[in-house]
Amino acid sequence: MGKLLQINPVIRDSTSTGRIMKEIGALASSKGWESFIAYSKARDGVKEIKGSSIVPVGNKVDLLIHYLATRLFDAHGLASKVATKRFIRKVCEIDPDVLHIHNIHGYFLNYKILFNYLKDSGKPVIWTVHDCWLYTGHCYHYSSERCMKWKEGCHDCPQKKAFPRSILFDRSKRNYRDKKEAFTSLGDKLTVVTVSEWLRDEMRSSFLGGCRFKVIHNGIDLDIFTNDGPSTSLRDRVTYIADKKIILGVASIWLKEKGLDDFKKLAGMLDNDEVIVLIGKMSEQQRESLPQSIITLERTSDIHELASLYRSATAFVNPTWQDNYPTVNMEATACGTPVITYRTGGSPESVLDGQTGFVIEQGDIEGILSALRKIESSDREEWRERCRALALNEFCKTDRYSDYITLYESLTAR
Repeated sequence: MGKLLQINPVIRDSTSTGRIMKEIGALASSKGWESFIAYSKARDGVKEIKGSSIVPVGNKVDLLIHYLATRLFDAHGLASKVATKRFIRKVCEIDPDVLHIHNIHGYFLNYKILFNYLKDSGKPVIWTVHDCWLYTGHCYHYSSERCMKWKEGCHDCPQKKAFPRSILFDRSKRNYRDKKEAFTSLGDKLTVVTVSEWLRDEMRSSFLGGCRFKVIHNGIDLDIFTNDGPSTSLRDRVTYIADKKIILGVASIWLKEKGLDDFKKLAGMLDNDEVIVLIGKMSEQQRESLPQSIITLERTSDIHELASLYRSATAFVNPTWQDNYPTVNMEATACGTPVITYRTGGSPESVLDGQTGFVIEQGDIEGILSALRKIESSDREEWRERCRALALNEFCKTDRYSDYITLYESLTAR
């Protein structure tokens, strides 16, 4: 078929982008492609990847210098010059037919140098957009701040101290110009893949609006996240909720943007036979601020147990204020649990409103409660069947990865 080179700062399974990249590589290899994966050596070491050859980039010194350039000068993506030049020499040796970028903001590549090479090479480039960093002057997401400066030109960034954090300078105005010049330089050789329709529509208002766009939603493993399996682990771990209806929330890290304050408000409106369970990393100060009707658990590294936790719940609530296409919605739905989420970003795209859950306007706690009452008063098995049917039709990761293989083939056939 040809040679495929994917790029992402990390490859570890605990990150969604790293896992997606490896699994795409494995599928491509099974279809006859020669798969290569480039990542930050300083962040993930040297690892073997089934079906793909690795291309480690940079070292710990490069990472440290890039970290300092980001923290002090707001110059994320503009350090690592030597590491990037070495990487490009390796790319020339591989001579890939398709380059597939996931993320390059990760303290390991210089995007100016990289895109100068990509422009001169004339090779087809796919960029899967997992967040908003590539078309803003600084931030990786702007929804919670309701900031629209990226449409005309960033400046005076309200999220300077958010990832990628700068503690001194605000370079957002110049960053915006630098990114625009670099990322628009590929012309029709660049295909932008967004993980949600919402993100595609946003990007059409950015400096990349003239690009060719394609939406490929992320997928999940439906053999693990299934409605056919045990759902007792949560009740076994917290015995005093054995007879209560469980309202579940899951996040890697609980932040205000994930709706923690909304769960606090919801907790005060629940009946005695209902309990909120929040799974994910949380500070001690956050835990102490929660009412007694909210139980917290650390996120488990056992995905089979996580699937069991989803199945334990009456409903999965995701009151997110900032999201592209949350994986947790898919996971809960695949386990037969209806999802209640805000009309935020791409979050509603994985919910059939009224069929597999409900889409509520941001901040409408009464709306969440009303949706819960509808779920609780209706047939649980019907919800389970509708949720699973949607997952089988839309969320299978192999189907979504196959969409990428089809795209690779279309680009190399030109």
